[in-house]
Amino acid sequence: MKLFRKLHIKVSHLNKLRAADVLQITEKSLQSYESCAEEELIQTFLQKLLMMDYTARYIKTKETDEQDQVQQRDIDSSEEESDVFDDVLEIMSPSENGTSQSQRIHPMDVQMAVFHCADGFLKQLLVNKLSQCQYALPLLVPDPFTRQIEFPLWTFRQINKSWKMRNTNNEIISQTQPVYKAETPMVSFFRFGSVSSSKSQLMNSLINEKHNTFFHRNCPGSSRTRVLMDGVVEIAWFYPSGSSDDKFTDCVAFCNLHGDAGANEKQLQILTEMASVNVVLLPQLDRNDSIAAKIQNLYKDSKPLIFLFTENDSSVRKTKPGKFNIGLKDRNQSEVSEDLRRAIKDCLSESSSTFRLEDVSKHSDISVEEEDDEDCRRGREAAQQMMSLLEKKDLTEIKESFLPHQGKLWHQWSQKNKELHRPQGDETEMDISRKKTQLNKIREQQHEFDIGEFIRFFIKEMNSYDELEKMFFLKWLRILLDDYTSADLSALLHKYDEKWSTVLQLKEKHDKSEKLKAEQTELERISEDLQAAAFGLEHIMREIGQIYESCSSVEKNKKDLQAHFSSLPSLAAEMMISGFPLELMDGDAAHVPVIWISAVLDALIQKLGDQRVFVLSVLGIQSSGKSTMLNAMFGLQFAVSAGRCTRGAFMQLVKVSDEMKTQMNFDYILVVDTEGLRALELAGRSTRHHDNELATFVVGLANLTLINIFGENLSEMQDILPIVVQAFLRMKKVKLNPSCVFVHQNVSDIRAEEKIMKARRQLQEKLDEMTKLAAEDEVCDAERFSDVISFDVQNDVKYFAQLWEGNPPMAPPNPNYCKNIQELKKTIMSHASKSLGIRLTHLKDHIKDLWEALLNEKFVFSFGHSLLTAAKRKLDIEYSKWSWRLCSAMNEIENRLHNKIEHEAVCEIEETDLQRKLKKTSEKVKKSMSEFFERDTYANILIQRKKSSETKIKELQDKIVRETSRKLNEILQQRDLKKKIDAQRKHLENTLYEKSKELALQLKDKTNDEETLMKDFDLIWEKNIKKIIADIDILKDVREIFSSLKQNKYNNILTVQSYSEYVISRKSLKYCNTQDTNVSTLSPEDEAQIRSLITDVVQKTETRIQSFDISKNGYNISCIQQLIDYIKRRVTEHQKKCKMYHFKEDFFMDLVYFICKKANKWITDQHILFREAKNHELYHEKKREEYYSFFQKYFHGATSTANFGEIICHKLKEPIEQSVYKKTDRDLADEIMKNCESLNGNRSNLEKHILKTLAEEEDFVKYMHYIHNPRDHFKSFIRDEVSRYITDKFSVSVLHKMKENIELLQQKIMKAARKSTEHVQVNRGDVGLWVKSFTQQLSDELIFSEKDLSGVRHDYVEDFHLLEDVIRDKLSAIMSDIIRELHNVKIVLKSRADELLIDHFCQCCWVQCLFCKAVCTNDTEKHHGDHSVAFHRVTGISGFNNISERKSNLVIDFCKDLVARKLYINTDAGRVLIRDYRRAGGVYADWSITPDLSDLPYWKWFVGRFQKDLENFYMKTFEGKANITCEWRRLTKEEAIESLHLEWT
Repeated sequence: MKLFRKLHIKVSHLNKLRAADVLQITEKSLQSYESCAEEELIQTFLQKLLMMDYTARYIKTKETDEQDQVQQRDIDSSEEESDVFDDVLEIMSPSENGTSQSQRIHPMDVQMAVFHCADGFLKQLLVNKLSQCQYALPLLVPDPFTRQIEFPLWTFRQINKSWKMRNTNNEIISQTQPVYKAETPMVSFFRFGSVSSSKSQLMNSLINEKHNTFFHRNCPGSSRTRVLMDGVVEIAWFYPSGSSDDKFTDCVAFCNLHGDAGANEKQLQILTEMASVNVVLLPQLDRNDSIAAKIQNLYKDSKPLIFLFTENDSSVRKTKPGKFNIGLKDRNQSEVSEDLRRAIKDCLSESSSTFRLEDVSKHSDISVEEEDDEDCRRGREAAQQMMSLLEKKDLTEIKESFLPHQGKLWHQWSQKNKELHRPQGDETEMDISRKKTQLNKIREQQHEFDIGEFIRFFIKEMNSYDELEKMFFLKWLRILLDDYTSADLSALLHKYDEKWSTVLQLKEKHDKSEKLKAEQTELERISEDLQAAAFGLEHIMREIGQIYESCSSVEKNKKDLQAHFSSLPSLAAEMMISGFPLELMDGDAAHVPVIWISAVLDALIQKLGDQRVFVLSVLGIQSSGKSTMLNAMFGLQFAVSAGRCTRGAFMQLVKVSDEMKTQMNFDYILVVDTEGLRALELAGRSTRHHDNELATFVVGLANLTLINIFGENLSEMQDILPIVVQAFLRMKKVKLNPSCVFVHQNVSDIRAEEKIMKARRQLQEKLDEMTKLAAEDEVCDAERFSDVISFDVQNDVKYFAQLWEGNPPMAPPNPNYCKNIQELKKTIMSHASKSLGIRLTHLKDHIKDLWEALLNEKFVFSFGHSLLTAAKRKLDIEYSKWSWRLCSAMNEIENRLHNKIEHEAVCEIEETDLQRKLKKTSEKVKKSMSEFFERDTYANILIQRKKSSETKIKELQDKIVRETSRKLNEILQQRDLKKKIDAQRKHLENTLYEKSKELALQLKDKTNDEETLMKDFDLIWEKNIKKIIADIDILKDVREIFSSLKQNKYNNILTVQSYSEYVISRKSLKYCNTQDTNVSTLSPEDEAQIRSLITDVVQKTETRIQSFDISKNGYNISCIQQLIDYIKRRVTEHQKKCKMYHFKEDFFMDLVYFICKKANKWITDQHILFREAKNHELYHEKKREEYYSFFQKYFHGATSTANFGEIICHKLKEPIEQSVYKKTDRDLADEIMKNCESLNGNRSNLEKHILKTLAEEEDFVKYMHYIHNPRDHFKSFIRDEVSRYITDKFSVSVLHKMKENIELLQQKIMKAARKSTEHVQVNRGDVGLWVKSFTQQLSDELIFSEKDLSGVRHDYVEDFHLLEDVIRDKLSAIMSDIIRELHNVKIVLKSRADELLIDHFCQCCWVQCLFCKAVCTNDTEKHHGDHSVAFHRVTGISGFNNISERKSNLVIDFCKDLVARKLYINTDAGRVLIRDYRRAGGVYADWSITPDLSDLPYWKWFVGRFQKDLENFYMKTFEGKANITCEWRRLTKEEAIESLHLEWT
C-alpha cells in the first residue's frame, strides 16, 4: 500500500511492533518535534502519545512546513503592486508547485497505521494513552487489506474510568468501572452519502466542545483524502462530574462510523442494533435514492432516531415519539448542539436499552482479537481458571486464606526484626539471642504453611508458558483481579470517605466524647478492611517472595512446591524484564524483603548480565501526581487510580537503546516509585519516622531523586521539605552524593517570569530554613541547602503546568504539562550522562546495606560504617597490590645493586638514586590509583581517602627506599670489612688451582697409578687447609650473662594469663622492701600495656637480629649482649611511665630468655651458612673433589683454554644458584600472591583464611596462640602456606619456574661470552680484556667479577672460540647439576618467598582491642587516628571480665554490645563505665569501638565449641548473664566458616 511505503512500513511488519521497542530511551525520545519528515511520523506520533500529549494528532511534516515558509517568503518578497483579482484568481487556481492537500498524510492514517503495526500489548498501551488523552477509541476496524472487521476488545481491558452522578436524593455517587463492563446508553452517529457538515465536529460539541475527541475535517493537518479511516467505528464516553452543568446526567457512550454507512453495512448493522439512539446525517434525498429503503427501515424501527439534514435549516422537530428532525444548514453551531443534546436526552429518557462493550463480540462475521489470538486466548483461560478458585470468597479474607505467608507471621517477623536491630536499654546477648530464636521460629511457622492451589497454579503456569503466553497470562490475571476487587474497593473507599468526614467534623467541634473514639475505631476497622481487600499481582509476587524467604531461612524446600524454591526469583526477574514493576518495599509490613530482592537481582544478573543501571526515584506527598509523572515520562503503568495508590516502593526497568549507550554509562534506568509521604495512611501507620525511613531509603538508593511538590501552597512544602532535607543531609554524612530535582506541579501560570523567580526564591529560602532545622537533628554543621548537596535553584527546579486542561473527568491532559515532562526528561538524562550508575551486583549490596542501616535507626552511623567497611575493604585490597608492586620492584633493584656492590661498581647508595630507579613503577602505581579512585563503584566514598592513600603510598615508598638504602650501605661497609677475608679465600682457592696444575705436570710422565695421584694431591691439600669448626650455644651465652641471678626456670612470657605475678605495687615499694608483694589485680588497661610492650619488643628485636647479618659476619656473644641491653632499656623506659606498679627482675629475665630462645634456631642456621661460606677450610673441604678433578685434567694433558673455561664455569655455579634462588623467590612470591587464595588479597583476607584453618583443625592451643600472639601466628601461617604451595605446585609450577630462570641465565651467560669474544677480536685484546668484558656484562645478573679469577694463570689462553665452546659444554653440565639438585624439594623449601610475603603482610598495626583482642586493621604500623577493627569478638575469649558482676564470670558480649552496657572497668583513671571507655585516657582513648552491622557467628560457634577449654584456661566461667545460649551451641563449624565468607566478601 502506498501509504505504508510513505511511512516506511513494510507489510511484513504489521502486528509486529512491540511495546519494548517504543518504550526504550532513544536519542529521538529526548527531542521535542512540532514537525518531522514523513518517514518519522510514526515514531514522533508514538513518542507524543506515550507522554499523553494530545497534539500527537497535529504533527506537521517538514515538507508542509517548508512549503508554507516558501509561500510566505514569496509574498514578502513581492514588491510589485498586485491587483486584488490577480491575487484572488491565483488563490483559486490549482497550485502548480508544492504538495497538494490530497497528497498529505492524514493524521488519523498515522494513528491507524501505528495501530495496525502494533502487537497486542502495544495496541493495548496505545488505546490506554488515547483514552487518557480523551480521544475516541477504535471499536470496529476493517483490515486494510482483507476488509475483515476486527473488534479489538483486548485493547479496552485495562481502561478504568471514574465519574460522579446524582441519585434521586440528589446525593453524589461515585462510580469507577472498567469501560468494557460499563453498562451505559449508547448513541450511534453515521451518515449516508456525502454531507457538507462534519459529523465528528458535531459529536465533539456534545461531549466536550473544547476538545476534539473525534478528529474532524477542520482539525489542524486534516486532508481531503484518508486511507485507513473509512469503515472504522470509534467510541468515546461522556463522563459526568456530578455538577449541575453536566451535559448529560449519566455516563453515555458515543459511537462514530467513519465513511458512508451505505458502504459499510456490517458496521451499520452492529451500531443500529446496539444503540440506544441512532443519529443519522443525511444530504438532500428523494424517495428514489438507493438508501431510501434503509432510512425507511430505521424510521419504522421502535428505536429512537434523530435525522440531521445538512441541507435543511429548520430547528428541532419531533415527528413522533422517539423520532426527531433537525436541520443544520446555515444554523449556529451552538444552537444545533443544544437542539441535538435535548433531543438525545429526550430519547434516552424513553429508552431503557443499554450498551456493553463486551457484547459487541457476540456479533457474527467479525474478528475478535482476543478470541482469534491463540496466545491471548490461552492466557485468558488460565487466568480465568485461577480466578475461579476465588469465587464466593469474602474479599477482606482472601489474602489471609490464599496468601498466608505475607500475613500476620510476616508482619510479626518484620516487627521483631526491627526490635532486634533497635535494642532497648541494657539488653544482654541472651535477650538478643532470644529474639533471634523467635525470628527463626516465626520463619519455621511461616514455612509450615501450605502453598494453596491458587499460588501453585500461578507458579505452574509461569513455568510452563513461553514468553508471549506468559505475558498474556499475567496481563489477564491483572485485569481479572482488578475486576474482581474494584466494586468492593469502591464501596469501602466510599465508607472510608464518609467516616473520615464524620471524624473531621467531630474534631472541628473539639468533641472528645466516646462518640469520637468510637468513630475513630470504626475508621481504623474500615482502613484495615481496605488494606485486606487490596489484592493484585503485586500481592501474588509478595507471597512468592515470602515463600522463598521462609524456605531460604530454614534451608528446606516446601513439600507442596512443584519446583525447587531457588527457581522462584527467576519468575520475578522475567517479569521485570517484560516490563512489570517489582515490589521493593512491602507497603503493608513497612519492610524490605532483602533476601528475596537480592535473589531476584541475582536472577536478573544471570539473564541480562551484570548491567549498569541509573536509579531514578521519586518522593512526594500522597496523590501529588508522582506515578502519573513517571508513567507519562517513560510510558510506564504504575497504579494511579483512587484506591490503587502506590504502597511501599516499586522498581521497574526502562531499557536504554544501543545508540544511547554510547552517550550514557549504563544500560537501564531503574525507576523507583514510592508511596506518598504524609499520607492519610489507611492503616493509621503514618508517622514522621516512617516517612523519614522511606525518604532516606529511596534517596540513598537513587542516583537522582525527583522531589514532587503539588500546588502553589507553601504549606504543602512545609510537609515534605523537612523529610527530604534530612534524607539528603544523611547522604552527605555517609559520603553518598545523589542529585535531586524539585518538580513543582500544578502551577497556574508558569509563563510569568516574575512569578517563577519569586517561587524559586521562596523555595530556596524554605530549603535553607529546613536545612538548619535538620542539621540540628543530625548534629551537623550546615547553613544552606547547597551546603548539603550540589543544587542549582535555576536548573534543578522545574515548574509544571496543571495536569488537566479543564475539569475532570472529561478534561484532556494539558499539552504544556507534556512539554514540561519532556524538559524534565532531558534534565534527568543530562544528570544521568554524568553518572556512572551502579552495577546490579553493587545495587544488590547497596539495597541490603541501606536497609540494614535504617533498621539500626542510627542510619548515619550504621550505614556509614557499612559503606566505609565495604569501600575500605576494597581499598585495602588495592593498596595491598600497589604496595606489593613497589616492594617487588625495589627488591629487584636491591638485588641488582647488591651485585654491583660485590663487583665494586658502586661506592655509595643515595636515596635519590633509588627513587629514580623506582620512578617507573611508582608512576604506574599512581596511574592505577588515579583510575581506581575515578572509576570504582565506591568512588564517591573513597574520594575522601584518596589524599591519605596517596600519602600512605608515598610514605611506604620513602620507607622502602630508606630501608633498601640502609641495607645496601651496610653491605657496602661489610664489603670493605670482608675484603681481606675474601682476598684470602680467593688467594687460597687460586693457589690450589696452580699447585694442582704444577703437581699434575710434574707427575705426568712418572706414574699412572690413581692411588699415587690421590696421595700426592692430598699432601698439597693438607698443607694448605686446616679445619676450624666452631659450634655456638646461644642459650648457654644467655645463662652465662645471667649467671649472677641464680635462676634456672624460665616462663613463656607470652602465654601467661595475667602479668600480676611479674609486678609489685609502687605503694608497697614505698613502705617495705619486699619483692613478694603483688599487685592484687592489674587493670585491663595495664594488662594491655604490658602485652603491647612485650609484642613491640619482640618485634623490634627480630629486626635487630636480622640486622646483625650473621650469615655474612658470623655470631659472637656480643650479639646477645646488644639484645639484652636493648630489652633492658625498653623495660626501664616503660617503668618510668607507670604509676601503679614496678616490674620484678623475673619479668626482664623471662622476656630476654623468651626472645633468645625464639631466635635460637634462626641465629644457629645463619651461623652455619656463615661457617660454610667464610670458614675457608670447611668451604674448601667441600671443594676437595672439584680441585682433584682439575688436577686430573691437567695430568691427562688438557689445554689451558679448556681448563680455564672449566674454572670459569665452576666459579659461576654458586653465583648462578644465588641468582636463580633470588629470582625464583620474587617470582614465587608474585605467583603465590596471585594463585594462593589466602595470600591473594589484603591482611583481612589472610585473617579470614587463618580463622577458617583454625576452625577446621579445632586446635584450642593454636587458637590461644592466635588470640594472644597474632603476629607470630600470621608469620607461621604464611610460612606454612608458602611451604604447602611449593610442595603442592613443585613439579607443575615451582620447578618449571626455576628451570626457566636457569635457562634464561644460561642464555645471558653465553651471550656475554659471545660478545666478549667479538669485543676482544675487534680490539685485538687478550684474555684479560675478555674476562673484564665478560664479568661486566653479567654484573646486573650475578655476583661474579674479575677478582674471582685473580691468581688463576691464563697466559696461554688464546683461542676464544674454543673458550666459548668449553663454557657452553661445561655450563650445560653445571646447569644440569643445579636442576638435578632442585628436584630435591627440601632444597627449594629454603626459599625466601615466605619472608618477602611476611614483610608485605606484617608491616602493619598489631595493636589489639582492649576487650576482645581483635587486631587493629590499619595497614600502617604507626598510623594516625584511632585503632579500629571491622569485626569485634566475644570479649570472654580474651579472658575479659568486669567488676560490675562476679569476677569469676567471663563476659559473653561482643564489644559493640559491651560498650552500650552499664558495666565498669578499673583503669588508671579509676572506675569507669565501659560505655565511656575513652574517658579513661591512655590506650583506651586510642580505640574507636563502633557497632558492627552483625555479630560474627564464627565467634559464637567458637565459644560454644571451646567453652570448657576457655573456662579452664582462664579459670573463670560463663555463668549468669554470660550463659551461652542454645542458639550458639546449635551453630555448626560449617556455618561458622560460611559466616567468614559472608562477612569478609
